[in-house]
Amino acid sequence: MWEQLFFKIKDKREKRGRKLNNPALEEQIEILKKTVKEKFNQVLPEQYVNFLKTTNGLEFNGFIFYGVDTSLFDVQNNQTVYGYVDTNEIWYENEHQKQYMFFGEGSISWHCFDLLNEVYVELDNPSGTVMQTYPDFNSMLERALEDSLL
Repeated sequence: MWEQLFFKIKDKREKRGRKLNNPALEEQIEILKKTVKEKFNQVLPEQYVNFLKTTNGLEFNGFIFYGVDTSLFDVQNNQTVYGYVDTNEIWYENEHQKQYMFFGEGSISWHCFDLLNEVYVELDNPSGTVMQTYPDFNSMLERALEDSLL
């Protein structure tokens, strides 16, 4: 379902003469996986990896989903890529935020995986209060894309 929403966003952007990022290359994804394991001792969820295979990060109507860091693999993108590693390093400066894998953000929320409770969550920004839980990455992404199209 999120794929249909993604293509609606893509169509809207293209009607304005703008393009979304190309899919991340397999080599980029492998470097990202390795770096995430080394720096955070975490494994990227397969659903997030599949998102990267569709687009290397996404920014639309105030919503951002992170992609492969340009510092890991220099490649030309159509939009700014907010890198997964760089962004999580920033969030991890606060000790209590280390319980989350951050995948994206909106103007009032963060989209994460809660490592302690093993559930995907939407957190209030800046309080960190759980606003919504999701069974998987795709459900969380779908909701964010729906909201971005409002």
